[in-house]
Amino acid sequence: MHVLLVEDDAVLADGLCRILQAQAMQVEVLGDGRLADQLLERAAFDVMVLDIGLPGIDGFEVVRRLRARGNALPVLLLTARDAVEDRVRGLETGADDYLVKPFASAELVARIKALARRNTPKPAVLSLGALTLDTCARRARIGERSIELSVREWAVLEYLLQHGARVVSKQQIIDAILPWGDDLTLNAVEVYISRLRLKTADAGIAIRTIRGFGYMLEQSP
Repeated sequence: MHVLLVEDDAVLADGLCRILQAQAMQVEVLGDGRLADQLLERAAFDVMVLDIGLPGIDGFEVVRRLRARGNALPVLLLTARDAVEDRVRGLETGADDYLVKPFASAELVARIKALARRNTPKPAVLSLGALTLDTCARRARIGERSIELSVREWAVLEYLLQHGARVVSKQQIIDAILPWGDDLTLNAVEVYISRLRLKTADAGIAIRTIRGFGYMLEQSP
């Protein structure tokens, strides 16, 4: 994974760079917003970790220019500002996630990996048994019959289908479907799984609970 880290605190930038490199990430480090904007015009990355308070131009402006060019690069904002209006402004400008300093290094790594996963190209149609999800048209069908899914039910079911016969944990589901750290508990995941089992009961599939590990989706006999 190729990460662009834009942070003007040299000590913090060095520490974060070491943490990410320990996770086998390739890291490019810059300390100036204008230089970051120029680099983004000619180089590609998988995720950008971006401080808001930067020399040159601030992080908000870096994101604004990035999105104005039609670049969908996932952006994680790092900032000491914890005011709600700053968070809202960052997200409305086009950032994908927001992390307030100080933060745990494990959370930073988890959020970067989650952003990279969400940016992975997905097939237009996912199917198993009689169940079909058209991810472009946002339609779910069992055979010829449409089924109604809430936004989060759709996200959970899509994530399960994307992982085929692999087991996924509740926390993996939460990290994958919540782009901005919205509140979702492990118990809420159980509720969505229960609803999906009812709605897909005649689809020829089963959402198996693997005790202690999570869930997996499989085709019924």
